[in-house]
Amino acid sequence: MKNGKPRVAIVHDWLVTYAGADRVVDCMHHVFPDAPIYTLVYDKDHMPAWFRDYEIHTTYIQKIPFATKIYRSLLPLMPKAFEALDLSEYDMVISSSSSCSKGVITRPDAVHICYCHTPIRYVWDFYYTYRSNANALVRAVMPGQMHKLRQWDKCAADRVDYFVANSHYIAKRIKKYYRRDSDVIYPCVHINEDPFVPREDFYLVVGRFTWYKRIDLAVAACTKLNRPLVVIGSGGEGEHLKAIAGPTVRFLGGGLSDEEVRGYYLRAKAFLFPGEEDFGITPVEAQSAGTPVLAYGKGGVCETVLDGKTGLFFDEQTVDSLADCIQRFEAQGVSCSAQEIRDHSRRFSEQRFEEEFRAYCERRYADWQQELYDCSHREKEDRH
Repeated sequence: MKNGKPRVAIVHDWLVTYAGADRVVDCMHHVFPDAPIYTLVYDKDHMPAWFRDYEIHTTYIQKIPFATKIYRSLLPLMPKAFEALDLSEYDMVISSSSSCSKGVITRPDAVHICYCHTPIRYVWDFYYTYRSNANALVRAVMPGQMHKLRQWDKCAADRVDYFVANSHYIAKRIKKYYRRDSDVIYPCVHINEDPFVPREDFYLVVGRFTWYKRIDLAVAACTKLNRPLVVIGSGGEGEHLKAIAGPTVRFLGGGLSDEEVRGYYLRAKAFLFPGEEDFGITPVEAQSAGTPVLAYGKGGVCETVLDGKTGLFFDEQTVDSLADCIQRFEAQGVSCSAQEIRDHSRRFSEQRFEEEFRAYCERRYADWQQELYDCSHREKEDRH
């Protein structure tokens, strides 16, 4: 405790690119500007420049050559790396976790709040899908490694005092795999406040080129319908996506600035979201530009998009189902105006997140202090 305030530390899985979870950590740091950030590895060259002003501590994994490139393949080493972090000086530890960061060790009288983006997907319900998409070597070693990791992950979850889920969808998964209740605070999304501009004749998809994003469905559907599609992103699936793309599909790569991406959001006739995600930042970014979202109706998007109002859902993760959704959109549109769609997105703003998260942490810290006091009082009474 310092000046009557708890000493706070933030723990995050890794800081290697400024994606959705990293933006959440940035907002957490706005709430607790004096809090150091502990993380597995940190790549300062691929994070915003202002992160260099933050106090950031890494695990010993940082010393492994090319660690910021191969960190995902070092999953078996992550539990011990996070457990090795010394957080004994902190009264409140906030972990931002979709992997192993929730497994840190805290003092008995310190409170640990975990903002859970998801239970580890490739360890639990997505295990079989990840394994089927892995190479032969990974498929061979996964069963033994995953069994150990499931045991550790459940023990790590038991160390958390309070869980916060990023959606009701994730709250159900926390209950299923960790047997823990959680509160829901939606993550933060930068709201596009740029003036509206005339819509242009193209659909848009934004995201990393990885199999579970299902960008292939957007490419194939627009190719089938002969509709213009702009694809922003990069990753290992790039060659495959380009191979199945027709002449109406344009790939712009992943090097665009935030301002350039916001411009495409503003001009697109609709945003395509064919994957199943825990929350899904990009559909909210699209809506903040007043752009309707055509999405696979499963996962966190069901909590961020209003079917028929700010977007349309399709029921099956297939090319035909998405193509049918595009045609329905062209025939009937959505009921909300661009301004109404943007207004809806404000419930996921950065300001809203910071206010809710600050109030939640203050309340939970007070609850924890009261619990410690009550426990100490009972011990004194028992001694007498």
